[in-house]
Amino acid sequence: MTLRIGLCYNAVVVNLKGRAAPRIEVIGVAGIPEVAAGDRLGEMSVTAAERQGTPVESGDVMVVTQKVVSKAEGRLVDLRGVEPSGFACRLAHETGKDPRLVELVLRESRSIVRMDADRGVIITETKHGFVCANAGIDSSNVAGEHIVSLLPEDSDESARRIRGEVRASSGKEVAVVVSDTFGRAWREGHVNFAIGVAGMSPMKDYRGTPDAYGQILKVTTIAAADELAAAAELATAKAIQVPVALIRGYDYQRDPDGVQALIRERSRDLFR
Repeated sequence: MTLRIGLCYNAVVVNLKGRAAPRIEVIGVAGIPEVAAGDRLGEMSVTAAERQGTPVESGDVMVVTQKVVSKAEGRLVDLRGVEPSGFACRLAHETGKDPRLVELVLRESRSIVRMDADRGVIITETKHGFVCANAGIDSSNVAGEHIVSLLPEDSDESARRIRGEVRASSGKEVAVVVSDTFGRAWREGHVNFAIGVAGMSPMKDYRGTPDAYGQILKVTTIAAADELAAAAELATAKAIQVPVALIRGYDYQRDPDGVQALIRERSRDLFR
């Protein structure tokens, strides 16, 4: 699947002060086989992209979904081998969840942020600093009734490794974003967010630059990596077995990388 996103008016592409209108492509990479522990995702993605006629180009952003990253890193757990603690059993009783799953959630978390027993919701802060449901653990797109996937231990390192594999197998320099699906404060629905970033700054800082009317922007900082992750989901979706997308035409800032810049400090978080 290829999406082409441009700036249009009345179905006619327009120019901006004599320059061509921005255009960004989102290309889903199909044909990647079932991923197993030890697989080289970057190399597999390069091969699949070339096979479908959309080879990787320098300057692309490669967005890779968390689930295949976790599979490649062996972050799958069989619940039948998990022994829940007494505390996990109490939380499981209150929320109606599997106590073995709750035990994994506790192991993968720094703290419980919110819990709604009536709706069976546990929101935690993961060891990475992400605030999400069930520490990002789930069983979707995983084979086996008792198997769940955990988030990568270090998702920035995952992105760096994939980026290195792409460079080694294609000679191309790309940025890599590892994405996952989270809920959001203030709004309904889920959106893909960046949980790992390599080769680009996760933020695009417009502070100190003029807007269209010459006014100097003072606070505008765009979460570019999150926007790229969300755009990629339009081509990867959840059930079409397309776990990787290439985003082409986006002018990202090369450094510094890493996802931590996207995580709001607790002291500035009005929800905690």
